[in-house]
Amino acid sequence: MSVNLSKVAKKAKDYPYLLVLMRHAKTEATNKDGDEERELTDKGRKHSKKVAKALKSMDLVPDLIACSGATRARQTAERLLKVFGDKPEIAYRQSLYEPGMQSYIDEILGAPGKTRILMIVGHEPTMSSLAQWLSSGESKRAFLDAVKLGFSPASVAILGSDKPFDQWDIDSQKLIGVFSPKDC
Repeated sequence: MSVNLSKVAKKAKDYPYLLVLMRHAKTEATNKDGDEERELTDKGRKHSKKVAKALKSMDLVPDLIACSGATRARQTAERLLKVFGDKPEIAYRQSLYEPGMQSYIDEILGAPGKTRILMIVGHEPTMSSLAQWLSSGESKRAFLDAVKLGFSPASVAILGSDKPFDQWDIDSQKLIGVFSPKDC
């Protein structure tokens, strides 16, 4: 799916609260120390940087990044921060490595009141499932279909709302963009 990032950026300006969901970038197939320690490949590092540059050009640098404690997610976030600079606060959460959506929902609902753009760096299939759960039926069909297919490595979904994060609910936010490094 090809997406016009400038249109997504323009649409994002309509919402005071934005959630950026990103799957970690491409990783090695295995690691001798187990799944949690898998590291990014060279391609994964390049894609992380590419996505970060795209988000920055769209004026979507987050205020806060909540990141899984898995090595591959931390390495993805570190690449993002190299482009974003010092603006985003970052919180590494082991709970975002565990299966299930409750930890992700807790991060969203518990975001500090000053947070306007929240980013979560996590894993599949939770990221695409979360995007589906949060997205309203009024979202663009192509974006809804894209998240149903799942997130490839370093893919991003952006959701917007007029409500602060502590008031978010299922089926209530507008899915305003879905893209992968190929779109950047």
